Amino acid sequence: MTQNPFGQTHQNMHTGQVPPKMNHGGHEVFDVHEVLNAAVGAMNQAIMLRPHVKDPELLDILDRQLRFMQDEYNITVECFKTGQDPSHPTQSYKMKQGNDFIYGMKPSQPKKPIQSANEINDEIVSGFLLSSAKTSATHKAMAALETTNPVVRRVLADSVPNCIEMAYELSIYQNKHHYYQVPQLAQQDMQAILNAYAPAQGQTGMQNNQNLQ
Repeated sequence: MTQNPFGQTHQNMHTGQVPPKMNHGGHEVFDVHEVLNAAVGAMNQAIMLRPHVKDPELLDILDRQLRFMQDEYNITVECFKTGQDPSHPTQSYKMKQGNDFIYGMKPSQPKKPIQSANEINDEIVSGFLLSSAKTSATHKAMAALETTNPVVRRVLADSVPNCIEMAYELSIYQNKHHYYQVPQLAQQDMQAILNAYAPAQGQTGMQNNQNLQ
């Protein structure tokens, strides 16, 4: 029988031994296909939007995130096609910005769809990138939960925090320019919710089980 990197064997009850590159379930194949297809779309979108960027800071974010996405895409394709470890582990994305958010709402013009590509600006570009990062995190988390191949599952799961980090970096950038405003609850309401939960006490069930032994 074929073994995966963890030493476990895999067999199909109808066809016998399962080679490493076929070590995938049906749900996994469809879900990873969606992940990879969305990744291609996100990278193509970043390339198309790049000429519209005017802010050097946003251009730096776009380029760093695009390089990182390309590498993650490549190792995901690699392990998906082989069923084995990719040429290198998933890296951790590191953003350059701090994590200070400006809270509160500043009056602004209502948003509406643009009428031509000439209207594409840094707000729109960063918004597209933010949406792509959020969507990617959701797709990868869902696909990892349906994945049977242990390597592909780990690569997808390890990639989710990177998508979250990219989205966070973009939301900070947008917040700083008042594109992404963050309202807060009234202090009294917020305090009520913060105090709505208390720690669990002890391990009563475990103690009862020990007493029965």
